Amino acid sequence: MNIKSIKLENYTVFEKLSLDFNKGINVFIGENATGKTHLMKLLYAACKSNRANTGFEEKIVRTMMPDEFRISRLVTRTAGNRHAKVKILASQNEQKAERQLSIEFARNIKKWKAIVKGKEGWEKAFAEDSSVFIPAKEILSHSYKLAAATSVDNVRFDDTYIDIINLAKIDISVGKNPTLRSGLLKKIERITGGKIQYDEKKDEFYLKQGNSKQEFNLVAEGIKKMGLLWQLAKNGTLESGSVLFWDEPEANINPANLSLVAELLLELQRNGVQIFISTHNYFLAKYLDIKKTDQDDVSFYSFYYGAEEQGVQCEINDQFTLLENNPITKTYLQIYRDELGVVL
Repeated sequence: MNIKSIKLENYTVFEKLSLDFNKGINVFIGENATGKTHLMKLLYAACKSNRANTGFEEKIVRTMMPDEFRISRLVTRTAGNRHAKVKILASQNEQKAERQLSIEFARNIKKWKAIVKGKEGWEKAFAEDSSVFIPAKEILSHSYKLAAATSVDNVRFDDTYIDIINLAKIDISVGKNPTLRSGLLKKIERITGGKIQYDEKKDEFYLKQGNSKQEFNLVAEGIKKMGLLWQLAKNGTLESGSVLFWDEPEANINPANLSLVAELLLELQRNGVQIFISTHNYFLAKYLDIKKTDQDDVSFYSFYYGAEEQGVQCEINDQFTLLENNPITKTYLQIYRDELGVVL
């Protein structure tokens, strides 16, 4: 699947926004509360709607988790707005026909009732495609019976957490590209220092280093996050045609390893994986900018609040440093000025 564009009206912080995406890496930056994660979860819900047993409206609700699971809570809360509208365009590849999935819902509807169009064609076109959302918070160390506990409402996690645990446990690598997997696994092992092992009987993950293994909850947070990526690559989830969403890849990662994280992302997109990431980290964004080649597709999307009546807007550029609305660069420049004692 290749997500090509999205149009939003009155959806959470977005009053009106239209974006085109590239087939490679799409990097979302911006201050807090500018809708970066909201947008990624919405696109993820659309990807997961490729299954006949998964409704688009239901998946939106289960990833966003509004009060009482009411999709109407996702309508922009400003005077006069009564309907939210979303249109997402995708294709199997650049040569094949495009498919559109749309949803519309109002403030006064109950639960997740909404008008969804294009679902049948969406399913037929993308039924075999996989997608994965890696949340900012590490979750594999909490995998024990989590899905079961969530299903009976003993604990509450949105579907991005439940889905990622299930994907990490299931091996779908048969018949897929072993060469790509082997290269990715070796690079990730440079950070983790070992391999991930899932004990099905105990329903627990371990980090295996040589002849010893360590409980996942005893492993450093940054290692656990990269261990999850290792497991997804091993299981065959990250293959050509899949879509990866990763919220704040830099969280808890040693800054010295961010160069390698950028290389991993670039390698994935070179092998046909479309990627959406949200980041607040200068080094990760800059490494993607300087390590990409002319053949790589990397675009930067800076979300910011425009005029009061416009809601969140977005600036797009293929070069990180050329973004005018760039809070990450502005912060690092301010640190430099503060260190020198320069007042502007």
